[in-house]
Amino acid sequence: MAESKGALIAKTVQKHAGRAKEKLLQNLGKVDRTLDDIFEEHLQNFNRQHQQAVRLQKEFNNYIRCIRAVQTASKSLMEAITEVYESGWSGHDLLYVQAQNMEMLWQDFSHKLGDQVLIPLNTYSNQFPEVRKKIEKRGRKLVDYDGQRHSFQNLQSNAAKRRDDVKVTKGREQLEEAKRTYEILNSELHDELPALFDSRVLFYVNNLQTLFSAEQLFHSESSKVFLELEAITDKLATDSQRGSYKKSNNVKSATLTSHNGNPPSPTNVQSLPATEAVNNNVEEKKKEEKETVDGKETVDGKETDNRVKSDDVYDIPVGATLAGLPAGTLYRVRATYRYTREDSDELSFEVGDTIRVVEYDDPEEQEEGWLMGIKETTNEKGMFPANFTRPI
Repeated sequence: MAESKGALIAKTVQKHAGRAKEKLLQNLGKVDRTLDDIFEEHLQNFNRQHQQAVRLQKEFNNYIRCIRAVQTASKSLMEAITEVYESGWSGHDLLYVQAQNMEMLWQDFSHKLGDQVLIPLNTYSNQFPEVRKKIEKRGRKLVDYDGQRHSFQNLQSNAAKRRDDVKVTKGREQLEEAKRTYEILNSELHDELPALFDSRVLFYVNNLQTLFSAEQLFHSESSKVFLELEAITDKLATDSQRGSYKKSNNVKSATLTSHNGNPPSPTNVQSLPATEAVNNNVEEKKKEEKETVDGKETVDGKETDNRVKSDDVYDIPVGATLAGLPAGTLYRVRATYRYTREDSDELSFEVGDTIRVVEYDDPEEQEEGWLMGIKETTNEKGMFPANFTRPI
């Protein structure tokens, strides 16, 4: 047993030494080598295909790691959002549902990328090392064949002089065995390499279609979720503008200008009636000169009717220009903030738009802090929050 093992080692060492010598002689140009241009073309295609598969596998592994990291970050973010979104706010339950929908979309997306894209890509890439081993073995057998071929040629030359037919016969047998071993591997690779190279097209079609389809579905469905979330916050903004979440609705403390640059609540926009402000000033300055008799006043000896009509329910803000207005216009305002309507009877406008304030068709529909107006650029009519505008 020991002798056979030692003989095997010696044979292996001799074989390696013979290959090294043959390669050296070939590189030095001392002996020729068997050339196969068709196989070399197949080999170039294989090397390029292998490199591309390795890179794609590496980049996709990195991509899916990032996707899973974003999935975790998205879950944490949505948990924080649902925490700060108070239970008393409009759409609280809907927001929670949409947050759960977003988490399920991430899970489905990550699952598809892992099972339907990454696993097939790994399987595709794992076939290259086995084929590479076969190519390397074919190269070794080719060197053995060339070595036996050169040895037999030398043996034939020497045998012609020495007439050693036994060595020639043995050399021929070794050459035939080396040739047969090489040609079997060479023939197999001539079939396998082109087939493997051609398979790349169908594989990439299926793999990339799965990837792109998963991406498209995820982004399409997540876009719907975010549209719902945006609608929820828009509704919250409108409710806030209408004063739904105000602790106090004290009109006297309200101001038309926000100190932090944001529009104030529409419920706090009632300004003092202009007639009241004017009358207060007049009474202070001419207190001793006025004398009221049966609803009339005498100023400097002249009677004037200073009574306000009982059906005048509209307050004209101080500073509003009343001259030169179109018929039916109480006064004009300019938008200081952008407003998007929530209901069909409301008016949308941009910063800088001019609006003509008019009377409500039905005075009972008038809401505190809201005006009825006509946007001059489009002649659209509707309600709008007064504190989003200023009189001009």
